[in-house]
Amino acid sequence: MSAFKRLLIKNLSIPEEKEKFLPQGFQRIGTIVILNLKDPVLEYRKQIAEFVLKQFPYVKSVYVRSGKIHTEFKKPDIKWVAGEKNPVTEHKENGCLFRLDVTKLMFAKGNLRERGRVAKLAKEGETVTDMFAGIGYFSIPVAKHSKAKTIYAIEKNPTAFSFLKTNIKLNRVEKKVIPLLGDNRKVKIKEKADRILMGYFPSTRKFLQHAFDFLKNSGTIHYHDVFHKNELWEKPIQILKQEAMKKGYALKKTTYKHKVKSYAPRTYHIVIDAVFEKQ
Repeated sequence: MSAFKRLLIKNLSIPEEKEKFLPQGFQRIGTIVILNLKDPVLEYRKQIAEFVLKQFPYVKSVYVRSGKIHTEFKKPDIKWVAGEKNPVTEHKENGCLFRLDVTKLMFAKGNLRERGRVAKLAKEGETVTDMFAGIGYFSIPVAKHSKAKTIYAIEKNPTAFSFLKTNIKLNRVEKKVIPLLGDNRKVKIKEKADRILMGYFPSTRKFLQHAFDFLKNSGTIHYHDVFHKNELWEKPIQILKQEAMKKGYALKKTTYKHKVKSYAPRTYHIVIDAVFEKQ
């Protein structure tokens, strides 16, 4: 049992038979806390939220997530419970600032390590294209922590794109990050990239062919997707080879393979760093 859950049991009047349903922890984004509450304890959300505000002085607002994600833009189902009724906050991660509205946009804590890892991979003078930029989750750390020359940050969601532009200014990377509003399957960029970021899932594979339209004759694609345990690692590598072949490229090697986090029972969000060459 986590320390947070013990605190809830000790300080709140929750029926003993429902204590097992209390959360083990919470997600903190800036000054906002987001709770995942199961149905048996949902009626106690106000009591739990008020306790969080009292226990943790840095928290200004508490929201509850239902667990549902809406549309391709991944809009979370989050509702205010206690504290300030302001869903916009600034979150600091890997030395970068991200402003966002937690009721409209996701910020996955499970991707923290991956965002930090990718930020340091781009070599001096490289051009990077981020096909799913969001609010700058990957583009901004790459701009701040690598010597990449230019990062093209493509985003389809107008809300996310607005925060992307704000975050580019907040982090003072206007000279390196070029934001582009639109569907990456339709966006045209004259300058080819050394490195392609595909930090979107599931169903990333349907965008994979378009990644090669942005790639130089030789380069790396950071491919994220979701696969069942029994499909690793043969299935994703097979997909990479097949999609590359359709565009006249060949998979030369994979330099990194990792299970980023659990997505569903025996199913994982994975990432593969794959190097391709034009044939």
